[in-house]
Amino acid sequence: MNRTIRVALTVLCFVFLISSRLISQTTYDIQLLPPAFKNNATLMQALQNRKSTRSYIEKELSLQQLSDLLWAANGVNREASGKRTAPTAHDEREIDVYVATAKGLYLYDADNHFLTLVLKEDIRALTGKQKFVKKAAVNLVFVADYDKIRGKRKSKDFCSATDTGFISQNVYLYCAAEGLATVVRGWVNRERLAKKMGLRKEQKIILAQTVGYAK
Repeated sequence: MNRTIRVALTVLCFVFLISSRLISQTTYDIQLLPPAFKNNATLMQALQNRKSTRSYIEKELSLQQLSDLLWAANGVNREASGKRTAPTAHDEREIDVYVATAKGLYLYDADNHFLTLVLKEDIRALTGKQKFVKKAAVNLVFVADYDKIRGKRKSKDFCSATDTGFISQNVYLYCAAEGLATVVRGWVNRERLAKKMGLRKEQKIILAQTVGYAK
């Protein structure tokens, strides 16, 4: 094989690899839609309707619903500063929101309002020990990155739990306003789930939260 052919084959292989990567990203990653801001429910009505639900049907959320849900949970509501809909101690933004659906596990990128594929596998059943988690459209997993939090371990435990609570309540209020069902859950095999998600040692699963349509 002469040098010209070898060079041509090398270039073709490189182009194929790059193209495959781009196709994979565009096929499986999800660009979320801008938040709709069209729901007519008032805050008081959402609070009145807020509740936990533990029975679901197998029905997907629309892309707009998923987009609005994640923005409400922990999206950017002040573009100039990048600050979020949920507060964090010292603005450390240590909570990552993972999204488990029938199509795969995603990581929510709040700055770009984007979902990055982590696993092309349905791991909903691993996000909790209750039977209903594998049927609901979405299971959110709230993961604290302890490397981003100041102070000693006790302080990190407190801040991560508190900040997760803010996000979870945002989800509750969005679901109450949208007519969706939700429940926050602590009954999770964290070690098994963390291993499946490929988390680092300093990434801790705090809580999970199911979102979908009530049975």
